[in-house]
Amino acid sequence: MISTLQELSVKKPRVAVKPATRIHSIDILRGAVMLIMALDHARHIFHTPAMIDEPTNLATTTPALFFTRWITHFCAPVFLFLSGISAYISGQTRSKSELSAFLIKRGLWLLVVEIAIVTLAITFNPSYDFFILQVIWAIGCSMIILGLLVRTSLPVIIAAAVIIFLGHNVLDYIELPTEGVASVFWNVFFTSPGKFYPVGGGKVIAVLYTILPWTAIMLAGFALGQLYRADYSSAERKRILLWSGIAVTAVYVTLRLMNNYGDPAPWSEQKNGIYTFLSFLNVTKYPVSLQYSCMTLGPALIILAITERTKAKFSEMIMVFGRVPFFYYVCHFYLLHLMCVVLFFASGYGWDQVVDKNSFMFFRPLQFGVGLLAVYLIWLLAIVLLYWPCKWFSNYKKTHRQWWLSYI
Repeated sequence: MISTLQELSVKKPRVAVKPATRIHSIDILRGAVMLIMALDHARHIFHTPAMIDEPTNLATTTPALFFTRWITHFCAPVFLFLSGISAYISGQTRSKSELSAFLIKRGLWLLVVEIAIVTLAITFNPSYDFFILQVIWAIGCSMIILGLLVRTSLPVIIAAAVIIFLGHNVLDYIELPTEGVASVFWNVFFTSPGKFYPVGGGKVIAVLYTILPWTAIMLAGFALGQLYRADYSSAERKRILLWSGIAVTAVYVTLRLMNNYGDPAPWSEQKNGIYTFLSFLNVTKYPVSLQYSCMTLGPALIILAITERTKAKFSEMIMVFGRVPFFYYVCHFYLLHLMCVVLFFASGYGWDQVVDKNSFMFFRPLQFGVGLLAVYLIWLLAIVLLYWPCKWFSNYKKTHRQWWLSYI
């Protein structure tokens, strides 16, 4: 993918043309990762040990639990990458200044959504004692940065993507400040594994997604958005995506085998071959590492290539979710937490147990929950319940042109 970005940066600019209305392969991949994402959130809300242990803890996990978490690793990087592609496509009908203003405004809007709407959906705490800055925060900040960079040039964007994407794990070998403003800066922008910052009045801000490593993924997507110009050969696009995906996956495997750069958590031999393989796959998401990015984006590029002309009935259903990702994202959190409330009372808990001082979510005591099979059933039920609202909203967006629809 890196060599492809460099190649695109030196190609002569093409004459601006109107892009295709929608790219099916993008909607399929985006819809798939949105559905998989809900599985992780269902696990976190409903699985009994989710609040006290990590599913990737090789000392306590099972292969089924590990892969339930591992498959969802693809969601955030793929979504940011596709957001970058979509930003490039939408920019074909806008001037640089118009695209910049749109991305900055949309980024700011996403920050408001993360703080005011998604935080409430996750916690159900109307006092907002615990603010969660995660994927929507990362997307919003990345859009603001991209909005500023589109005023420069594509080579500048590509250079920023390559430098941050390849180089940010150098910081694993550098001793950085651990206190004060400098520590907050490095944590928020580069290195945080998940930091909690008290802000007074008993309120806490949890910064779970660092900004710039995720921004690099969006910038890379923006650069590869050139492949989706209407005047670009479909066969050439498929070839570039396929070989880029193979190359990026090969980079992941090579770096992982070398075991000395690209991830702060090297793999090691475990109690048996299966767990050693799990260790090999157990790359770092917080903060997102180079190996993590390559492991997830390589297969994503391959899927984009092979689904270019897919028109199966199942793919049509997946595209329903991929066409309204923001709507689905917000709704699925509220639905899952409402289902949690129902299970909370059905399990015999009372109003006096709504708040557990050891849990940041209302209606979710620390020891509450169900087994992994039940988590999968709840996840499937949530998808079924959201299908028709998402289909309705997708059709609404097709037939209406209000300005605010571009922000949802």
